[in-house]
Amino acid sequence: MKLAVVGGGSTYTPELIDGFARLRDTLPVSELVLIDPAAERLELIGGLARRIFARQGHPGRVTTTTDLDAGITGADAVLLQLRVGGQAARLQDETWPLECGCVGQETTGAGGLAKALRTVPVVLDIAERVRRTNPDAWIIDFTNPVGIVTRALLQAGHKAVGLCNVAIGLQRKFAALLDLAPADIHLDHVGLNHLTWELGVRRGGPDGEDLLETLLAAHGEAVAGDLRLPRAVLDRLGVVPSYYLRYFYAHDEVVRELGTKPSRAAEVAAMERELLALYGDPALDEKPALLAKRGGAFYSEAAVDLAASLLGDGGPAVQVVNTYNNGTLPFLPDDAVIEVQARVDGSGPVPLAVPRLDPLFSGLISHVSAYEDLALDAALRGGRERVFKALLAHPLIGQFDLAEGLTDRLLAHNKEHLPWA
Repeated sequence: MKLAVVGGGSTYTPELIDGFARLRDTLPVSELVLIDPAAERLELIGGLARRIFARQGHPGRVTTTTDLDAGITGADAVLLQLRVGGQAARLQDETWPLECGCVGQETTGAGGLAKALRTVPVVLDIAERVRRTNPDAWIIDFTNPVGIVTRALLQAGHKAVGLCNVAIGLQRKFAALLDLAPADIHLDHVGLNHLTWELGVRRGGPDGEDLLETLLAAHGEAVAGDLRLPRAVLDRLGVVPSYYLRYFYAHDEVVRELGTKPSRAAEVAAMERELLALYGDPALDEKPALLAKRGGAFYSEAAVDLAASLLGDGGPAVQVVNTYNNGTLPFLPDDAVIEVQARVDGSGPVPLAVPRLDPLFSGLISHVSAYEDLALDAALRGGRERVFKALLAHPLIGQFDLAEGLTDRLLAHNKEHLPWA
């Protein structure tokens, strides 16, 4: 089995390598190709990847290349984890929205739209090249904003599934709090990428005993602390929101905080410099502890499980993925991309049934899904007016003057990535 990782020069990659090495019986990779235009970084990370494989006795071969077409040729699956514009673009996404009193974040609000505009055309070009070289290959997208990018891929007819680590992170957290094995925890995980709620925390599977009330009664403070939301919010909602909901439920508080401390992009850039120095140590043959602070926890396990389900010979597995709605949430169009539990096998994901959602949740999902529709249109066709309409439709913006000011800033800061701007 050959896997290719586009964006293999990311400092995330050793997390992925560690998962492939540890879980080699689940996903027997014979060749892993890391693809990235940043040759110097790629060689550092490729060297560490080979040492991790060797330390853990993995028989697979790790190769590196800056040639996308050569790297993806013959791949059974292609994982996308790229960042168009790098951390410098992320820094801009987190900065200029604050000038208008709006949250600066790389996947939510105006910054998230900027990232989508930069990313969708690049990802679609990569996907077309994958289709030409190997039309049977699956594309697993971890590139943010995952929901919009996955929708672009699916609408273009690609064999694609979106992946996020939020659900698997919460599953691991809840399992530890409840003193259960992660495999014994099934989440009733519903929403859009980075806009999800855990409606249930079930023991054993989709039909198992719901432990959500027990979890909140015994560990509500710990869960709320991780989400940086008041415990009362969880009690009143009766569910566990994703930590990205803080941008909606406490927007103004977040904006005030962001104005008083270094941006996350600046923190990550400093961390990346330290990580790359560590990766260059020829004695290092495991992922360093610092990597846990970089983000993407448990991404490797989610990626291995998903790839194994798509490529393996076993029966379907239940996993949280981003895929077409197809009637799962009746208030959304069939071609909206949702993030839910699904049965996944070689033919792709099929979402599990979801109970009727309270309007408190379905209303916000509908609102953000409509924004995503407009955001994708702007990413595919360009144009200032399409950018403006997407921003006006976003629930964190929604005001004419704000949308105008944010449109001007977005275009000014992204000219080099948007040929039509």
